[in-house]
Amino acid sequence: MPESIVRFEKVNKWYGNAFHVLRDVDLEVARGERIVICGPSGSGKSTLIRCVNALEEYQQGRITVDGIVLGDDVKAVERVRRQVGMVFQQFNLFPHLTVLENLTLAPMWVGHLPKKEAQARAMQQLERVRIAEQAGKYPLQLSGGQQQRVAIARALCLTPKIMLFDEPTSALDPEMIKEVLDVMIELAGQGMTMLVVTHEMGFAKAVADRVIFMDQGQIVEQNTPHEFFDHPKSERTRDFLDKIIGH
Repeated sequence: MPESIVRFEKVNKWYGNAFHVLRDVDLEVARGERIVICGPSGSGKSTLIRCVNALEEYQQGRITVDGIVLGDDVKAVERVRRQVGMVFQQFNLFPHLTVLENLTLAPMWVGHLPKKEAQARAMQQLERVRIAEQAGKYPLQLSGGQQQRVAIARALCLTPKIMLFDEPTSALDPEMIKEVLDVMIELAGQGMTMLVVTHEMGFAKAVADRVIFMDQGQIVEQNTPHEFFDHPKSERTRDFLDKIIGH
């Protein structure tokens, strides 16, 4: 078993006093592993992955990312964020900047790269997501699928060790979903550690090393795609699969 790059140990998180969003979560992610996280709305999936780069704070337990414990140490959080790229549902691109400018911003400001080097890296990542010809355009001149591919390229510009995807296709029209999933499948093939929150079960079957099902803040079931889809152990998992793919 390869060494773990992300480890959750008995992690608990509440929103206020009322909503217990993560309950005693234990999870280890091996370096290079591709994990798909699914579950009903409000089950804690997005919160779980947002804890990996400290976009969400947790109240109990311990999260370790690439040997760094996430807690109150601001410098440790900054170190982790440099290792972790994130792609959201919304593309969050700056509309007044070109695609190329959107991609060079963080490497220049966060990574202190010279402009030429940042531009070269940006073009390399745009080629990787097959959209280099759009470098001079503004985000609103692109389709939703193209904008999401730009967002993926932007995350890759900081050369992360881990990529987090939070329902990256949910804001897209059906015909644009495939172009984004194709890029993600390619990334997975290059050995990137990936945690993906998605309802795209075809992607889970094609790419995941492990599928995790969450409900009410807990990991209910986790298994290989074959076992997860063909022999779900929990009744709650079976109900979920029935609803989304008519299992």
